[in-house]
Amino acid sequence: MRNEKLTRTWFAVTAVVALAGLVLQVVVTAGDTGGRFTSVAGRVANLFCFFTIDSNLLVTATSAVVALGVARGALFRVLWLDALVGIIVTGIVYQVALAGLYELHGLALFADTMLHKVTPILFVLGWLIAGPRGSLTWRTVWWSLAYPLAWLAFTLPRGAITGFYPYPFVDAGALGYGHVALNCVFIGLFFTALAAGALLYDRRFARLEPA
Repeated sequence: MRNEKLTRTWFAVTAVVALAGLVLQVVVTAGDTGGRFTSVAGRVANLFCFFTIDSNLLVTATSAVVALGVARGALFRVLWLDALVGIIVTGIVYQVALAGLYELHGLALFADTMLHKVTPILFVLGWLIAGPRGSLTWRTVWWSLAYPLAWLAFTLPRGAITGFYPYPFVDAGALGYGHVALNCVFIGLFFTALAAGALLYDRRFARLEPA
């Protein structure tokens, strides 16, 4: 049987870790004068185009809701699944395609590690071990796809206007829209498969847990 106090404590720690990573990254970004934009506002605005940042924000919010013991409702279930799948995609895509692209040191390296490694591990382990369990449905899975679609609908037009793309695989200026579309289809299918897998896992272990 799951220990409710342990679950809430785990996700309280996860929320604090994710928030700390986000705050540190904002500090690093604001102080980086070597980027495309010279203004702090421009650099921070670019920061929030990253799927990593948005997924960590979802992790922070949903973990805090679980820690406070008010995790309920259809909207929470969708955001919870988005946070889970988003942070898994963040960790995997980072390791496969992005790690090593930039040479980071000091606070930048620490923030990067928090956002791409520590937070994903904490959140996924918490979900695997503690839940919350038994709340996901196929309707939740389909609604969760609004998150990556909304991210693309914002990122690609903004990139066309500003010339800034957060990741090489969505850089339409360098790759062309055909190549970018193919990359997005693969990542979208991966997102959908992870969401469906999370639902099946959730249902299986919800049945095994004692009432």
